[in-house]
Amino acid sequence: MKIVVIGGTGLIGSKLVSWLGEQGHEAVAASPRTGVNALTGEGLAGALAGADVVADVSNSPSFEAGAVMEFFETSTRNVIEAASAAGVGHHVALSVVGTRRTPTNDYFRAKLAQERLIEKSGLPFSIVHATQFFEFVRGIADESTQDGQVRIAPVLFQPMAGDDVARAVGRVAAGPPLNGRIEVAGPERFRMDEFFRAALASWGDPREVVTDPHARYFGTEVGEHTLVPDDGATLGEIRYRDWPGRDA
Repeated sequence: MKIVVIGGTGLIGSKLVSWLGEQGHEAVAASPRTGVNALTGEGLAGALAGADVVADVSNSPSFEAGAVMEFFETSTRNVIEAASAAGVGHHVALSVVGTRRTPTNDYFRAKLAQERLIEKSGLPFSIVHATQFFEFVRGIADESTQDGQVRIAPVLFQPMAGDDVARAVGRVAAGPPLNGRIEVAGPERFRMDEFFRAALASWGDPREVVTDPHARYFGTEVGEHTLVPDDGATLGEIRYRDWPGRDA
């Protein structure tokens, strides 16, 4: 099966291309590094020629409200147009758990716009909603730092390893279209403030983690269940304490 991975040289994309290749698929990494630019449309038609599946795991280089919306709307329209012309039979996209619960978050709103474009495209599709990646834990701590304190809300948090994300997307891409969504998450659920208190301690990071019910997550207050999946989610295998990059 030929599976074209949009964003195929990035964090998740490179892992996905490797996993698909190990399963015997023809996995094609499509990104600006390989001459394919979904935002401008450059190289898309050639990359998708003869493809059975397109899996979009690309991400916006900017999270500014206008830029992130422009990226996901424009690139998704370009992928849909090229995939339709090439006769691709399955459009897979990686999105985020909580997009429908946090309409005031600029990034989540842009991902939701992407999902709606895919749903209305007429192409068979699958959308994989994943929780936050272990690889972004330090970035969350930095984003949440104010005056030397890491301010975190005491809400539920269920992050997962990038390798588990890639496997989940790969299994969906290699299977029949869901024409709907699937949620994937890490194998353990934490209180977010407690998770970060333990994580910073394990890094030897002297910043104090302050429990703040009104702390913002990338600009938005979140509720108890905003960042975690509903019952029935597919769970990854790698626990944070066993993740090789934990103390890197």
